[in-house]
Amino acid sequence: MLSLTTLHSVSPLEAKGMDTQSLRANFLFDQAFAPDEMKLLYTHYDRMIVGGVLPEGGDLTMDHVTECGTDSILDRREMGILNLGATAVVTISTGAHQLEAGDMLYLGKGSGPMTFGQGGQFYVASTPAHRTLRSKHITPADASKLNLGKAPTVNDRTIYQFIHPDVMESCQLVMGYTKLHDGSVWNTVPAHVHDRRIEAYLYFDLATENRVFHFMGQPQETRHIVIGNKEVVISPPWSIHCGCSTGRYSFCWVMGGDNVDYADVDMVAIGDLQ
Repeated sequence: MLSLTTLHSVSPLEAKGMDTQSLRANFLFDQAFAPDEMKLLYTHYDRMIVGGVLPEGGDLTMDHVTECGTDSILDRREMGILNLGATAVVTISTGAHQLEAGDMLYLGKGSGPMTFGQGGQFYVASTPAHRTLRSKHITPADASKLNLGKAPTVNDRTIYQFIHPDVMESCQLVMGYTKLHDGSVWNTVPAHVHDRRIEAYLYFDLATENRVFHFMGQPQETRHIVIGNKEVVISPPWSIHCGCSTGRYSFCWVMGGDNVDYADVDMVAIGDLQ
C-alpha cells in the first residue's frame, strides 16, 4: 500500500513562533516505516520526496504517485535507495539489483516502476531530474569516505558519500550516510546552513531507548526536535542542522537544490549559536 503526506514550506518567521508539537508536525516524519507499506513525504522544499518501504508479507511495487503529475514516479525524477535491512532485491525494467545492508542504489530519470523485495528495509529519496543518467549500485567499499571530528570533542565520525560527484553523476540528488565512532555523539559540528539546498536526515542504528536531539532554526534563533530511531527530519535551506544523542547512531543525509557541491555550505561557529 502506498500513502503520501504533503509537507508545505515554512518560513523562519513562522518557525520562530512554533511550539513543540508544531515543530514536529512541520519538520518531522516520524512514521516513515510501517510493515507492508510504502510511506512517502512530499515536501515543497525543492520538491524532494523521502520515505520508507518495508515489504514483509510480499514484494511492493512503486509506480504511479498522483502528486508527481506523471504516469510513473520516475518519469521526471531520480531516486536514491538505501537498504537498512537484510539482503534484498530491487527490480526495475532493466534488471534486478541485490542490495546488502548499507548498500545504495541510484535510479535515473525514466527508470519506470520499481519493485522492492522482501527482507529489505528501504529508505528512498527523490528529486526532480532534467536528464537521464544511468542507474548505479554503490556499496560502502565504492563510496568516497571522509573522516571528520575528534574523539576528545565527541564528534569522531566517518562520512560515506554514495550519490556524490566523486563517485557518480546525478542531476541534483546528493546522498550518503555518516557513522559516529564509539564514544562520539555529536554530528555535523560545527553547524552550517546552505541556502541553495534542502537537506533531510534519517537517523538510524539508534537503540530503542535512546534519542537524538536534533538542532534546527536560524543561527541566532535555534530550536530542537527530539527524534527516535528511523525517523526523518527536514532541514529547510534557512535552517542550521546538527545533533547530539544519548547513544550511538548513524544518519542518512540527502540533499537537493541548485548544485551538487557537497562543500557549498555556510559554516556557523558554535560560539555564534543562540
